[in-house]
Amino acid sequence: MTTQSLEAKAEALNAKLEGLDLAGRLALVAGLEGRTVFTTSLGIEDQVITAAIGTGRLGIEVATLSTGRLFNETVALIDRTEETYGILIKRYHPEKADIDAYVAQYGMNGFYESVEARHACCGVRKLKPLARALEGARYWITGLRRGQSGNRAATPFAEADLERGLIKINPLADWDIETIRAHVAAQAIPVNPLHGRGYPSIGCEPCTRAIKPGEPERAGRWWWENDEKRECGLHVPEAASSIIPSASSAA
Repeated sequence: MTTQSLEAKAEALNAKLEGLDLAGRLALVAGLEGRTVFTTSLGIEDQVITAAIGTGRLGIEVATLSTGRLFNETVALIDRTEETYGILIKRYHPEKADIDAYVAQYGMNGFYESVEARHACCGVRKLKPLARALEGARYWITGLRRGQSGNRAATPFAEADLERGLIKINPLADWDIETIRAHVAAQAIPVNPLHGRGYPSIGCEPCTRAIKPGEPERAGRWWWENDEKRECGLHVPEAASSIIPSASSAA
């Protein structure tokens, strides 16, 4: 598919999704031709989507990036969610050779020392596993919301991901956190207990802290960096992919 046709298809799909509720949005995407993958980080938004996929018995693959540095609470929630909705959440792990190469170059916790090292860690633990999860997919569903950060304020319901050659679907783009919480309570959706301890956005344990009153939702992610728009590269391209150490470079 050409760049122009991918962008046109995403624009048309965005217009269709806007007028639907969450169940309708997911059902529409599930009915499209081609493989659809939802990647979940087990955060509260993603749990809403997983619940809708499970209860609707939709033909959407559910995957998670099992980075090796997740909170124990997050790991436990994967199993609980599978049991609750009778679905399989496929785990995608980083390659041992990539981790070894990273440690040889930066150290196990080198991500605290520089933005370059942090990008490289996200690269081997998240970006490379994500590439495997999305291989051959035409549609990628995410839990992105406009209210999560300034970087995400203009998030559409569907957008062309030209780098990956697919269309990214953001079915909760227009949901605010109050709506999310009310929906979770009404549907008794299992969520990460860390949300109740001041963690609105949860990533790897060494890179996530609870936020302070008045801070943005994602202020606890990579908190030692000064850039308020910091991302890992999954949704906002950064330099991570260009500095991922290879196994051969560690020799």
